[in-house]
Amino acid sequence: IDLNRQSHSHFTLHTSPTIYIQATIMKISAASLFLLATGASAFTQAPGFVRPSTAVNSYLDGIGNSPGLQTTEGSLANTQRALENRLTSLEKGKIERRSMQDLDSIVLIQGGSLKTWSYASTAVDRVQVVLTTEGRPLDADVELWQGPDNTPCKMRVYSEDGSTRPFSAVIETPRGPNTVAIRNIGQIEFPLAAYVIANDVDEPISDFRATSMTVQGGALRTYPFDPSVESVEIMLKTDGRPLNARIELLQGPNNNKQVIELYTEDGLDRPFFCILETMGSGNVVRVVNTAPVEFPMTASVQPHIIDDNVSLTDPVIGGDSGW
Repeated sequence: IDLNRQSHSHFTLHTSPTIYIQATIMKISAASLFLLATGASAFTQAPGFVRPSTAVNSYLDGIGNSPGLQTTEGSLANTQRALENRLTSLEKGKIERRSMQDLDSIVLIQGGSLKTWSYASTAVDRVQVVLTTEGRPLDADVELWQGPDNTPCKMRVYSEDGSTRPFSAVIETPRGPNTVAIRNIGQIEFPLAAYVIANDVDEPISDFRATSMTVQGGALRTYPFDPSVESVEIMLKTDGRPLNARIELLQGPNNNKQVIELYTEDGLDRPFFCILETMGSGNVVRVVNTAPVEFPMTASVQPHIIDDNVSLTDPVIGGDSGW
């Protein structure tokens, strides 16, 4: 072994540069022949392998087939994974930003607390107020303030379950500035989530003139609905006189699931519109005109969303479950 090392060093030191360059070229040629003989099988795809037809694969195939550029299967796979991970991260970022924007618009109101939304612009003609809970009862006061000590609209809202039956109503706000005040009058154990949006509000589907009826002062009207009706829309107006009404959602005899007590100083300039969730069977909406006989009002209660897939012959199975 020592002799070989000495002869190799003697060859390297005492041979001419031309002979040394020729020996190096021979070594490179031998290595190239070895790669050509053994490397074909390494870069050949396995039998039955089919590349999925994705936008990333099409892009990579175009790169691999371009003249003067050769890529291996390993580099293609690594590049594909990197691009797909990048696209996934970008889409995830968009979803997270969208969800954060929705969360920023929702305000949590603890029990006994008050939150206000002020609109100084006269371009805000109406606002929609949505109140919900995580399944606990909902009890709140909603008021519209316009100027000092002026409350042209106010209502008391109650719901047995704020998750399955949230409160959603549209309040007219002409001639700004206006302020919407929401007070959670429940206990501290019953927080609620409030969402207020301007102008981009829900609109009634039915024709008010064709479906409305007059409710005299002190009178009431009831509207039963089939189990296929998932939600109903309620519209109340007057001829310019004050509007005092009580709206109840009943499911069973005298079983109030949701109650709204409403006051508006001008039922023509500030009509009332709301949407009630009516899941299940046996839902009845009761509208009471709590004003004197001199203050009649016009009411329209119609289905808002109807589920045509609900069968009226399917049984409702009750009792214990999970045993």
